[in-house]
Amino acid sequence: MNIRRRPLLASGLALLGASGFVAAQTPGKVWRIGFLTGAPTPPDGRTPVALRQALAGLGYVDGKNVVYEGRWADGKQARLPELAADLVRLGVDAIVVSGDQASVAAKRATATIPIILAGASDPVGAGLTASLARPGGNITGTSAQGTELSAKRLELLKEAVPKTARVAVLWNLDNAAMTRRYERLEDAARILRLTIQPLGVRATEDLDAAFSTMTRDRPDAFVMTSDPFTTTNSKRVIEFNRDTAFRPSMSASPWFRRVV
Repeated sequence: MNIRRRPLLASGLALLGASGFVAAQTPGKVWRIGFLTGAPTPPDGRTPVALRQALAGLGYVDGKNVVYEGRWADGKQARLPELAADLVRLGVDAIVVSGDQASVAAKRATATIPIILAGASDPVGAGLTASLARPGGNITGTSAQGTELSAKRLELLKEAVPKTARVAVLWNLDNAAMTRRYERLEDAARILRLTIQPLGVRATEDLDAAFSTMTRDRPDAFVMTSDPFTTTNSKRVIEFNRDTAFRPSMSASPWFRRVV
């Protein structure tokens, strides 16, 4: 899990207490907590340490009165509905989800098991909750407000590099939340008088075409929206940055200004 998401996950778990989950401790009961994400399976195959530590602080000891059921889609988002359904079949007491597509899959899988969003990008826009103040249904958690912050990030980029005129944006076309971020970036670009170069991708093989476009058209900056798919492929983006964008033969000074 992305380190930046750990505080959001811990905050989301704190909501278990507020929702009555912690208060409802039953002597002798072993609680089963599901975890669902589209991200890669960690090397140790265990649920995030932030999740386990947060519940340990509330008196839940792994293997004693709580067990964890982790499900990772390994960047293959089409697997999420199946993985969510698997957690429901296991009869978990709650499902912690990381990522918008995982959140949608969990909501479609159950209307009764509590779902805790760990930093959802845009829970209202994704139709997960009625509002941030009153989410309703069986869903609670935290919002990373990624959609709302997209415009601000572009504004900060323009302030940091005033000569920026053309910005390439890479995002996962199959993730509705990331498309909303892209649309917000487009709106902000018009105000900032920036030209947006759209680089929507759906599969790993699409990245080659996106990189070729950037190599040919040379944007002044590059923005990548982060979701499990793009994060899974972030190594390739970094390698492109290192091997192509800053190659001296291409430009006397780097044309690839920022990655946000």
